[in-house]
Amino acid sequence: MTDSIFHITSRVSWSAAQKSGAYSADSLMSEGFIHCSKIKQILRVSNTFYANQHGMVILVIDPSQLKPEVRWEAGTDKADELFPHIYGQLNLEAVVRVLDFEPGPDGLFSLPAEVK
Repeated sequence: MTDSIFHITSRVSWSAAQKSGAYSADSLMSEGFIHCSKIKQILRVSNTFYANQHGMVILVIDPSQLKPEVRWEAGTDKADELFPHIYGQLNLEAVVRVLDFEPGPDGLFSLPAEVK
């Protein structure tokens, strides 16, 4: 899975995407892209922005199957670290796996065994 990119979202949002035929994060409207991560970035992102949130999933995305453009750009907290950003709605066929992603009793996340 090293070539995959990852997006954290709620199970509810993913379910809605399956009904509508495409996934669109709030950031697509507000920032023009969908935030994604490399595998080594998932924990920092999840524990910074999603700590104590339940009902989350990780979308495992095959970039070669994406219809919109992916750009590797600096993050806001670490300008020297690049993150994959999807510039358009995520086409569902690019999502190769959906992994349940629940925080532990301390409210923090650990990587699911499927992505380690």
